[in-house]
Amino acid sequence: MTRYLTIIIISLFSLTTYGQTKMRSIDELINDKDPGWILVKEWIDSAKNKVEILPVDTNKAKDALYKTQVTTKSPMGSIVYMTGGLLVDNGWIRILGSGSDKLSRSLPEWNRGKTFEDYGQPIPYLLIADDAIGGIFILNGGGLGSDLGKVYYLAPDNLEYEPLDLTYTEFLNFCFNKNLDQFYKGYRWTNWKSEVAKLKGDQVFNFFPYLWTEQGKDINKVSKKEVPIEESYKLTLEFRKKLALDAEK
Repeated sequence: MTRYLTIIIISLFSLTTYGQTKMRSIDELINDKDPGWILVKEWIDSAKNKVEILPVDTNKAKDALYKTQVTTKSPMGSIVYMTGGLLVDNGWIRILGSGSDKLSRSLPEWNRGKTFEDYGQPIPYLLIADDAIGGIFILNGGGLGSDLGKVYYLAPDNLEYEPLDLTYTEFLNFCFNKNLDQFYKGYRWTNWKSEVAKLKGDQVFNFFPYLWTEQGKDINKVSKKEVPIEESYKLTLEFRKKLALDAEK
């Protein structure tokens, strides 16, 4: 596990220290001798939670891997290269890969313009996954704190960057085996499974009153509608600014 964390940190976050670097070729990133996908697939096969592997388009996968600049020896690189993404627990959590019909966003494309402006630039943090209620899972590259390589959760119920104290590999285990009903206690409404199953991978549910307000604490009493995740993410950042939460980051 430590070995995979080191690979991800070196691959991604050395950019933060040294600035713009020469991007490695796709041949340098594909590791056929020791692919991380073998382990990831084993984890999926033994997962307690339902995990759907989205089909991969080879050309899109190569493009996404090149833009992500992570070797396929790592879990992240293997998911980008071998899948269009992963849907966990009936699609409640979406782990980004190279993009597919059900989850059109690729990991690098979703981050461009949000966590970096262009490929090869410094990455203070990386948006790696999200959920149906607008929560965002983020891998820290130094922009969120000193715990480099750890995952945070930008929570829709308080708009805070919550440290989960998980590496990317541990985050996968969290998604595959954690009691998600417990983690999301109070935020899963009646019939959520059937509604989330119909939700597109580039959409989330927007709630009113907002979940971070006192009036929005009862998930079964608020109204909800499907909105593009781009809109939801931007709105979350806008509210953080208005509430002066960015000063705490």
